[in-house]
Amino acid sequence: MSSLLSIARTGSAAILLSPLRSSVTVMAVIAVLVPYLVGIGLVEGLRQESRIAIGAGTPAEKELLPDLYVAANQFGRRVPIPLELAEPIRKFDGVTRVIPRIVGRITLGKENVEAVLVGMPREELQRRGSSIQRLTRLIDGQLPRSQHGEAPQLVIGSGLARKLDNLQVGTVIPPIFRSGGGEKTPRITGIFQSEISPWQSQMILTTFESAAEIFDQRGLATDLLVFCRQGQPEAIRSRILQSLTGSSTKAAASHQPSVTSRTDLESLLPAGLGHREGVFNLLFVIAFAIGILVILVTSGFGRPERRREIGILKATGWQTDEILIRSLVESLLLGLISAAVAILVALAWLKWFNGFWIAGIFLAGVETQPAIAVPYVLAAQPAGLAVLVACLLVTTGSAYSTWRTAVTPPAEAMR
Repeated sequence: MSSLLSIARTGSAAILLSPLRSSVTVMAVIAVLVPYLVGIGLVEGLRQESRIAIGAGTPAEKELLPDLYVAANQFGRRVPIPLELAEPIRKFDGVTRVIPRIVGRITLGKENVEAVLVGMPREELQRRGSSIQRLTRLIDGQLPRSQHGEAPQLVIGSGLARKLDNLQVGTVIPPIFRSGGGEKTPRITGIFQSEISPWQSQMILTTFESAAEIFDQRGLATDLLVFCRQGQPEAIRSRILQSLTGSSTKAAASHQPSVTSRTDLESLLPAGLGHREGVFNLLFVIAFAIGILVILVTSGFGRPERRREIGILKATGWQTDEILIRSLVESLLLGLISAAVAILVALAWLKWFNGFWIAGIFLAGVETQPAIAVPYVLAAQPAGLAVLVACLLVTTGSAYSTWRTAVTPPAEAMR
């Protein structure tokens, strides 16, 4: 036992005796581990945020979001759904509410900043305790009340407001549409906190009537949000498909219904995020292989001193297996140091630098310097894997060169 402790102490001292080689080895491992930890942290953060967005979280969150999303297809392509199809769905037993929604892209400002305009019925926006009022955190102003024929009232995200020359409540922005009803000038009536969620970073909220005029698509909606009583979404989904598919009305005959449940959305999360995570893991495997080669090269720093050191140890009675154990202890310590520093750097990158640059790889439309609080979850499992990988990298990269020197006669090693 005392001999093993002596070997361990000598192994830890070897790190101080070879500062250049140790520093280069640690930096090489950190360069491999930090992007991996940051990437995995972003993927897990997005997965958690996505589950909250589709209502897969707590029961309180599920109550705020619809159970079914009804859309229309033509020739296998998504198209707007006629509003007249909402009426028969409202009459189904078990349906509590049917809310039409319009979602579309617009451009604003001289820089043509892209934003997503969401239109919801005026009565839904003003209804006390509605999901919109509870999910949209107003910083200033009020929710829109514009009706058909009036100038559109918009509620804009705080991040988007800063991009557009610090728009304030009451600001009139240039016309963003020209429809059959003439040109109207939108007005900002409220600003909501958009930094809390990536899905709200580029969003503008208005009434359904104003959105229909902006896109010049009256009588149509992007989809219908259907709220059901507990335990009945699947039965209502089947009834919607059967009823609308077999309907004799002109609107139903020309539009093939498409119904997506919350369960369907939950099943899509692993597929979408898993694809990015899989690609990222593949790149990490390649980086892992390259990392071993890098450690092999970096172990050459200070090689003459290393050879003389091992030669002296052999001349003083150290055996080859003792030298290998000493090298193993040194490698494990370097691996632990590298992993600890990599975890701290990854946390700083995600928390203090808000995923600078790398967030754009995982979030479409996010700038180099994200304007939102980038979601991340750096769990114990990837951190533990980073420790294992760091120790394995250093050990694999230095074991061969140490063994080659350890089997060399002392006189030749000390030349």
